[in-house]
Amino acid sequence: MKKLAHLIGLLCATAVSAQEPPSQPASSHSGWWNGNPSFVVPIREVSVTARRPMKEIGVQQTKLDTTVLHENIALSMADVLTFNTSIFVKQYGRATLSTVAFRGTSPSHTQVTWNGMRINSPMLGMTDFSMIPSYFIDDATLLHGTSSVNMTGGGLGGAVALSTRPAETRGFNMQYVQGIGSFSTFDEFLRLTYGSDRWQTSTRVVYSSSSNDFRYRNYNKKMNIYDDDRNIIGTYYPVERNKCGDFHDLHVLQEAYYNTGRGDRLGLQAWYIHSRRGVPMLNVDYRSDTEYRNEQCEQTFRSILSWDHWRKNYKIGARAGYIHTRQTYDFSQDKGNGDWAEMIRSRSFVNTLYGSVEGEYYIGKKWLFTANVSVHQHFVKSKDRNVLELNSQSIAQGNNKKVVVGYDQGRIELSGYVSAKWMPADRLGLSFALREEMFGSEWTPVIPAFFADYTISKRGNVVAKASVSRNYRFPSLNDLYFLPGGNPDLKKEHGFTYDAGLSFAVGKEGVYSLSGEATWFDSYIDDWIVWLPTFKGFWTPMNIKEVHAYGVELKGDLNVQLARNWQLGIDGTFSWTPSINHGDPVDWADEAIGKQLVYVPEYSAAVTGRLAYKSWRFLYKWCYYSERFTTSNNDVKTKIGRVLPYFMSDVSLEKLFSFRWGDFSVKVAVKNLLDEEYETVLSRPMPRMNYEIFLDIRPKWGKKKARD
Repeated sequence: MKKLAHLIGLLCATAVSAQEPPSQPASSHSGWWNGNPSFVVPIREVSVTARRPMKEIGVQQTKLDTTVLHENIALSMADVLTFNTSIFVKQYGRATLSTVAFRGTSPSHTQVTWNGMRINSPMLGMTDFSMIPSYFIDDATLLHGTSSVNMTGGGLGGAVALSTRPAETRGFNMQYVQGIGSFSTFDEFLRLTYGSDRWQTSTRVVYSSSSNDFRYRNYNKKMNIYDDDRNIIGTYYPVERNKCGDFHDLHVLQEAYYNTGRGDRLGLQAWYIHSRRGVPMLNVDYRSDTEYRNEQCEQTFRSILSWDHWRKNYKIGARAGYIHTRQTYDFSQDKGNGDWAEMIRSRSFVNTLYGSVEGEYYIGKKWLFTANVSVHQHFVKSKDRNVLELNSQSIAQGNNKKVVVGYDQGRIELSGYVSAKWMPADRLGLSFALREEMFGSEWTPVIPAFFADYTISKRGNVVAKASVSRNYRFPSLNDLYFLPGGNPDLKKEHGFTYDAGLSFAVGKEGVYSLSGEATWFDSYIDDWIVWLPTFKGFWTPMNIKEVHAYGVELKGDLNVQLARNWQLGIDGTFSWTPSINHGDPVDWADEAIGKQLVYVPEYSAAVTGRLAYKSWRFLYKWCYYSERFTTSNNDVKTKIGRVLPYFMSDVSLEKLFSFRWGDFSVKVAVKNLLDEEYETVLSRPMPRMNYEIFLDIRPKWGKKKARD
């Protein structure tokens, strides 16, 4: 507690000693209508980097604006990250689990925040990005490697910061989007906003449903062709449909902001999720979908109250939040005659209380001091009904009841952060940060991080960046307490990460803009947690791996004014990420040492092209993932030893109409244009070519300041 008191005292001192706050940050609006019936956006001149934001000294990050996030209502954040970033997105199919991982690490090494509050599951340690509609996010920032320390601890791979912001409109405004697509898919979005000098309110609703019964060729089932004498005369792979994959998702987001006009802003964000999803059958399953029921449901409520106070040279803020999640999973099998046997009945309840205090203080244009203290208090109750038959001895003793297994645990998570950023010269920026965390009653050692950047050339804005940090991740509650198998003796994972890179940006107003960045990284993670089978018939987590992940990340962005009403935009990413297991062998026959980690592609790439002509816009998206191994020894002698490489191509064409009563657009999107047959996870096929049509209506009910 002495450490906590010291951090709070330092934060308070930072805020109290301040004299003048920074100006309120301006929102970036790269909206797609811009108050006129055209998709063509003026290209601005690229300014020199000498007076770059001090918060970004040495930081390796990727920012996504509303243009990318709000391309269509059907997208989840998993889809957005797949086509616009260098991180690996592991998808089990639309409306099924989707996780992200940085630089060859695992999904549990990616920390995710929403308006500052961490939303990783305390049970699993990861976030399902399929449950985050892209239309519910206004700003998304990816912090790669060491840069995640500036936001939160535990991000051994990186962190994703998601946030909303005021709509900045005048009067009442409405947006309604209707999407209709293949496989009886329906996507609906409604947003109502109201804005005045002091108040900004917004209500967003997303409802998505689909039978999701797409067809695919099953290469895991070879069928024989017989002649009249029952002789095999040929073989073929059958065409099957995706079974039990239907879903119904409802999201409601309510926001309210009040600006006092004296440098204070109060905010409220409340997000409700109600989801019912069938769990699709594996393509190696020969059973009919009428033989069993397999369904998972989720109800989640997240809310945050915020207060921000700005002055010329300082800013202070406070937040309080609450998360409630109820998850269920039911598996039942048909015994015949309408009698269903309940095989699995799983229930989990998570309640989280959140609070944070933060401060920023500028001394002139050369120094910036920041401090933050946050706390998450988790209460988790998980119970599963054991469907295994009891042993004969228990039955003989008259015990015929199913065993209920699970845990009921709470854990407090405390994180404190301080940093000093210094620009001794226009070309040079230095930053030093310290973070310390407590999970339960255990503290991490101090987590240091150092960042530096230097403007090599103002002409071309050539900037060199470098950083190094230490980091830790505590085991999840399932790692510690899951029954059977939880291991309360697990050690926390820890490692070092080194980054170095170059970036540039050039451009001429009204003609073109070009920017790019290349980053080399090197990470060492010890005591990596892996779940392994035991001789008792269940799995348990162990600290066995020492992982060396290294590689290169590239990204670039080009915008060209081809003619007066023509504009071309291209952005792309590429990553090379070897992630090698250097841990101790599990036994004498362990062949995993020196091999690539499972489900980590060594290569990935993505390209997005945009062509706009007046009120027309054409969009092309392409992504590629190399092969992923499914066994720790990288055995490719069997069909199940790897998931084949694949690439995806999506296209869309959109037309905007502007009338006196409002703006109206029609978009046609074709996904998997080249009809690629692929899997991202073994035995879980993905849809082949499919389409969706979107209608977007925005009535003109009054004068607006800005539009997304």
